[in-house]
Amino acid sequence: MQLNWFESFRWPLIVLGVAMAIALYLAEVPGNPPGFFVDESSIAYNAYTISQHGVDEHGESWPLYFRAFGEHKNPVFIYLLASLFWIFGPSQFIARLLSALLGVAAALLLGMLAGRWTRRRSVGVIVAASACLTPWLFEPSRLVFEVVLLPLALTLFLWALQAALTHDPPHWLHSASLALTLGLITYSSAVGRILGPLLCCGLVLCCSKNRWLLFGQIFLFYGLTLIPLFWFLNHHPGALGTRFGHVTYLTSGGDKIEALFTFFGHYFRSFNPWDWLVAGDPEPRHHLATMGSLLFATAALAYGGLVLFFTQRLWREPWWRFVVYGLLVSPIPAALTIDRFHTLRLIALPIFLLLLTAPALAWLLERSVARRVVLAAMIFSTLLQGALFQWQFHAAGGRRWHSFDTFYPEVFAVAVAQPQRPIYLMDAPGAPGYIHAYWYGLFRGLKKSDFVRIEKAERPPAGALVISCELPCQDCNMLIERASFRAYVAR
Repeated sequence: MQLNWFESFRWPLIVLGVAMAIALYLAEVPGNPPGFFVDESSIAYNAYTISQHGVDEHGESWPLYFRAFGEHKNPVFIYLLASLFWIFGPSQFIARLLSALLGVAAALLLGMLAGRWTRRRSVGVIVAASACLTPWLFEPSRLVFEVVLLPLALTLFLWALQAALTHDPPHWLHSASLALTLGLITYSSAVGRILGPLLCCGLVLCCSKNRWLLFGQIFLFYGLTLIPLFWFLNHHPGALGTRFGHVTYLTSGGDKIEALFTFFGHYFRSFNPWDWLVAGDPEPRHHLATMGSLLFATAALAYGGLVLFFTQRLWREPWWRFVVYGLLVSPIPAALTIDRFHTLRLIALPIFLLLLTAPALAWLLERSVARRVVLAAMIFSTLLQGALFQWQFHAAGGRRWHSFDTFYPEVFAVAVAQPQRPIYLMDAPGAPGYIHAYWYGLFRGLKKSDFVRIEKAERPPAGALVISCELPCQDCNMLIERASFRAYVAR
């Protein structure tokens, strides 16, 4: 009777759960985190110029990759945001709303994927709730970064793989969908450019005697999606490696043995439970340093799922072989860099960890009082720790001003209130504040031609209005100075 009651209200409860998840991710958008980081302004401004004129900030028509300050930004997120700007107009709210919706979509779809494979709706609900509350996935979804698309792209790929493995005989549409989602991963971010080919190679773990044709088609179709990438690399040699060159320990002529040991050290450190559960990412822009990046219950259940992978011989199933393979290769992009624990470069790792919780959850759901008690404890721990993190995240609010260029709008408002035009933009090395001026200028009716960028060695003419990110000026009338930003009139 109770089961029939639950089934009769199943869809209203699902709708309520989805609404709560969306509300969780949309709360305080776009105000928390405060401000708008320089990379966010770059992505948003280029999305605006594409939406209006089909060019990037440099005037290049429909670029595959967007040339920014010392790097090239990836296309998919920018073009997706451009389509929203074309409909609704540019705003910080729309930009961060897109990131939030991509994040919650990935969490909910991941739960559906786990429930579908285990054939237990309750497993899907628990995995979806865990994903929604996981700091590792929630925090990036608050930022306008290209990599926030990767969790959804990866989940779509895994969904397509599941469909291909359960359909006998497989159809060419399965191979096409797998290739397209691999392409989406590859073009989503710098992490995806490494992870996409690795995941494609891992598909051999799913091959069987009647599926070789399917995976042959996948490799062919995926190769076709890479043609634009190879064309870009041929016409812009080294362009996509500029940013990587600044964050990697791999150097030409360096000691290869030392680099190999460094790689393995960084790789295994990506699985350090202390970083997962306690320390988290040391970069305050990516992580609120109040707890770890992964929930305790998720880690415990993922370890349990890995044990069941061997003890219950789940390794015989192509799907679970690929999930464990994905778990093992997902830290590789981060292991190639100098950072200790980087949320964005490791963003694929929690996807596979959450999927590995599914076998443990299914096992705990079997008819055993002791198992049900453990399951209840895991659910309670997830909800309690997730609620604690949400409270801490929203309570932190404005205290995170130092990581998100929070004071730039105040400085910009004082500057544009002055009559002088054009406004000269002077940046310090590694502080490309000029893009903030372009972005915030949109909302005050200013065009790119109203600004003049000058190098640090240059001097603005006497009486010129300057917005600067460099060190304090020596000969000027200071109008306002906040953190690293200042507006002044040159003498």
